[in-house]
Amino acid sequence: MAAESYNAALTRLLKDEGGYTDHPSDPGGPTNFGITLADARRYWKGNATADDVRTMPQSAARKIYRERYWNAMRCDELPAGVDYAVFDYGVNSGIGRAGKVLRRVLEMPDSTSAVTSDVIAATSKRNAGDLVAAICAERLAFLQGLKIFPVFGRGWTARVNGVRVAALAMAQGRTPAAATSAETSAGKAVVPVKNPAGPASAGAVIAAGAAAAVTTSRFEVAALVVAAALGASVAVFLIWRWRHRAAQEAAVKAFTERTSNGLG
Repeated sequence: MAAESYNAALTRLLKDEGGYTDHPSDPGGPTNFGITLADARRYWKGNATADDVRTMPQSAARKIYRERYWNAMRCDELPAGVDYAVFDYGVNSGIGRAGKVLRRVLEMPDSTSAVTSDVIAATSKRNAGDLVAAICAERLAFLQGLKIFPVFGRGWTARVNGVRVAALAMAQGRTPAAATSAETSAGKAVVPVKNPAGPASAGAVIAAGAAAAVTTSRFEVAALVVAAALGASVAVFLIWRWRHRAAQEAAVKAFTERTSNGLG
């Protein structure tokens, strides 16, 4: 794909990543434009602090994304749509995982995650739309398996769905609908990566991030209501049983007294 597609892909990605965040459930810690403190130290400023991340210029984030993600995964050489799907996956889940998934959907060995010339050639022989759908399906399945999916799952799911729709449009030569801003700041989930690819493997970790609202799901609310109702029912039963037993004991006591007094 032509190099200019990078700008369109990055514009959408920055919309999803949002601005500065330091979510308590986010193991990535301080993050701005999707760039974590660890990445800021690795690729931008060796002694960067949380305050540095907060004030980091967007130009620094753009430079990191271009050199350490887009170029590292050879996205300029991938088909339209596939380039964006792989790029966004790599940013959020690590280029190691994105590379492995790309190879897997191409039915190539995924013992390495390198996007080689053979991988590039294989993508040109496959339907781009099918590749986009397969990549996004694997991505969502991976996210759903993470322990913090209940926290960030809503935003992650929305993001993957948005990437799939836009990437399919690109693959079909259509202009995708304008990207919308993320609901809230992004979250990062750090997962070890085996056999990371190249110098831009981001320390052999996966950062699976997306915008997500930290809310209680409808299912959780329903579960709480049911639990409360059951608890109330048990309490009512215990009170009834206590009163019933007390009444029985009182009746027995009265009968005993009447009998002992010769009144029975």
